Amino acid sequence: MIQKLQLKIHPKMIIGLQGIISGGVSVQDFSVVTKMSLDDSQIILDEFIKNDIGKKENDWYYFENGDKLKITVSLLEKGFPIDEIAIALDWRDFEGLTAEILSSKNFAVIKNMILTKPRMEIDVVGIRLGVAILIDCKHWKRYTVSALSSAVKKQIERTKKYVSKTPGAIAVPVIVTLYHDKINFIDNVPIVPIFQFSSFVDDFYGNLDQMKTIEKD
Repeated sequence: MIQKLQLKIHPKMIIGLQGIISGGVSVQDFSVVTKMSLDDSQIILDEFIKNDIGKKENDWYYFENGDKLKITVSLLEKGFPIDEIAIALDWRDFEGLTAEILSSKNFAVIKNMILTKPRMEIDVVGIRLGVAILIDCKHWKRYTVSALSSAVKKQIERTKKYVSKTPGAIAVPVIVTLYHDKINFIDNVPIVPIFQFSSFVDDFYGNLDQMKTIEKD
């Protein structure tokens, strides 16, 4: 689990997520990327440093992979809308947020699992009570039904491959999206917007009979 932070919340903190990049950034750089004033940029960057997010050396702020996710979790705990936060994340952070939600629900989590022959990658795997959730994270700004259907088909194939290589596995393919659409299922595979993912996981076992479940023949 990611440690809890005591961030003093600034109204533009979500926008500030976009300025958290690996390596060094000045207040001026941060201001350009986020389109915030220099004063707001300074306040937000210093607040990150006070919470041991990144480090400051000679007026430069240095961040590492995972720092943006630490801030994201803290903002969620403060009640900021998850859909607004998710937009400010890149696809790697989006996967990290999905994994963090599973971890907070006591799932064992594996990110970026590689299967071979043929090579396949599963973004996030969560395992609990003998059932695995295999997640494909789609940080798409927009998508068509055909693109989503194609993603579902590929995730079903990945899930079958996972089950074939994992003795005793029972697995459910799931697609997690950035935005909500009218489509909730394709071929019994859940299409879950990120802002509903926490409640989806809470209700997961009670709704298993509605989902496509794959196990070895």
